[in-house]
Amino acid sequence: MKERIHYTKPSITELEVRYATDAAANGWGEKCYEYINRFEEAFKAHLGVKYAIATSSCTGALHMGMAALGIGRGDEVIMADSNWIATASPIVHLGAKPIFVDILPDSWCLDPELVEQAITPHTKAIVAVHLYGNLCEMDKLLAIGEKYGIPVIEDAAEAIGSIYHGKRAGSMGKFGAFSFHGTKTLTTGEGGIFVTNDPELYEHVLTLSNHGRARGQTKQFWPDMVGFKYKMSNIQAAIGCAQMERIGELICRKREIFLYYRNQLATFLGISINPEPTGIVNGAWMPTVVFDEYTNITREDLQIAFAKENIDARVFFHALSNLPMFEKQKSTLISSSIPKRSINLPSYHDLTRADQDRVMAVIKSLISH
Repeated sequence: MKERIHYTKPSITELEVRYATDAAANGWGEKCYEYINRFEEAFKAHLGVKYAIATSSCTGALHMGMAALGIGRGDEVIMADSNWIATASPIVHLGAKPIFVDILPDSWCLDPELVEQAITPHTKAIVAVHLYGNLCEMDKLLAIGEKYGIPVIEDAAEAIGSIYHGKRAGSMGKFGAFSFHGTKTLTTGEGGIFVTNDPELYEHVLTLSNHGRARGQTKQFWPDMVGFKYKMSNIQAAIGCAQMERIGELICRKREIFLYYRNQLATFLGISINPEPTGIVNGAWMPTVVFDEYTNITREDLQIAFAKENIDARVFFHALSNLPMFEKQKSTLISSSIPKRSINLPSYHDLTRADQDRVMAVIKSLISH
């Protein structure tokens, strides 16, 4: 049996272990927020934003940000149908309704024209999810948001390292949210972060993040509103601090892997990979291949072929409106079609060129048949 190739795993060095050990041994009492504060400062500097709040997940960051925007019962939030459910869950938990629109066939992200068509008097926000490191057309989405007075939220969970015409993913919208799950380019095990340049929104989310206790409140254990508990731990943040010191290396390695796949696939017809248009840098969290319909290569074909070679095959996100808890959408044809003929390719820091060649051999064998 050939050695297993996983689709993703984190890059953990002695630096992460040393910082986490220090946090576990010494990060208590007056030092209980030391690594958290340090991590937030490092992330702000990397992203070029004014405010950041480390959280226990990206979902939590989205939940608090949406709550602070006043999203609630009867409201609508527009988002792409091709997404993980984590983007839709906070909308539902707040009593609002996710409005699913179709994606662009090349970037697999929100179609701005369909976003504008979906706006109603109940629309409270637009969520731009930068899927697999691909970037939404932010200029168009922000212009739509400004035209209708609707905030654009960036779900940049998968977009560390992605840059849109000089601006980092997550830094352009009303607020941004990132994930540091163990599968991500930068990890804290579990974890996320809320970022914004809006001081009022920051203060509101900061209050919500501390069980509703405002920063200026002098009474002990006196909440000013009902809040949340989505805090990142000091030990998680310690791992994050080490990862931030290596962020350039981590992003660079992801891109090396992505570019090798892209170059290897360049000569094949009927198959595409994450796009990188002019002015865009793709952080390449999850290199993904999509087969044209005429190839008749299916998701199931891909899973079987990769399994035979002991390679993890991770499927493209199902269209959310196809899930049983949501209303079926007949208009999101691209979102329903692409997952049936695509697969995420293995992509992690220690993946070797030989490993990538094994992955490519599977794809080439399918294409050549």
